[in-house]
Amino acid sequence: MIPLPKSIDETIALLGRENYICGRALATVVFLSLKLGRPMFLEGEAGTGKTEIAKAIAAALGRRLIRLQCYEGLDASSAVYEWNFPAQMVAIRTAEATGTTDRNALQAELFSDDYLTARPLLEAMKPQDGGPPVLLIDELDRTDAPFEAYLMETLSDFQVTIPELGTVKAAEPPIVILTSNRTREVHDALKRRCLYHWVDYPDFEREMAILHARAPEAQEALSREVVGFVQRLRKEDLFKSPGVAETIDWAKCLLALDVIAMSPEVIADTLGAILKYQDDIQKIQGAEAKRILDDVRESLA
Repeated sequence: MIPLPKSIDETIALLGRENYICGRALATVVFLSLKLGRPMFLEGEAGTGKTEIAKAIAAALGRRLIRLQCYEGLDASSAVYEWNFPAQMVAIRTAEATGTTDRNALQAELFSDDYLTARPLLEAMKPQDGGPPVLLIDELDRTDAPFEAYLMETLSDFQVTIPELGTVKAAEPPIVILTSNRTREVHDALKRRCLYHWVDYPDFEREMAILHARAPEAQEALSREVVGFVQRLRKEDLFKSPGVAETIDWAKCLLALDVIAMSPEVIADTLGAILKYQDDIQKIQGAEAKRILDDVRESLA
């Protein structure tokens, strides 16, 4: 088992080896979460690296990553377990065909681990090779209050109850990371059980470091213009500002097109890599793209 980091600096280095470049404040939350066994709650705009940090922690520690992707209408049964009803029906038909009539024995067989399909929360409670897994509960803000209440109880004791089998308790608590894009407020009672951090857009230098780590083949001059342009876009009145993920995608698109230097024409052709709404694209095309590019080049000169 790979040991947990012993300091904030070790945490930064650990994540850096997985090409995740983070600031000291976020590294502090990660370090304390790992050391104290507390869930971490990460809020921020989409594309700022909240999901990626869970992947980086799992890879760096050699742990399994278990992801619960939240959505509207998600309930406890979908997040914890399901019974394999088709297989149970086959077993019932087989028992009828062979003349097995012991009702209690058949019921015990049908509601055993052989017919249980573990979903993320139950899977995270089970022992794993390499140590407790990383449980990513992604985009919690998409769910509703009843699921939040259930999750709060589950994370308090790190156990789940299956009526037919009893309570399953984690021998060692998983590393829990909850994320939210803040489309709605998550209840304070759940937040109080976690270490909280707002994941903001990085400054120019850190975004450059991220781009170097994720797209090292990009030339320095092009990388600076890409990052500078995206940083300026975030100051514009857009429906959805581009995240760090879009910065990386855009740089990779420009590399695929063998672009050496930015131009308004290149920007117009590739805006779909960083802006995802047509109104935003129309607003930035043409003279506006040239104005922003000129401002970026002037600031970088």
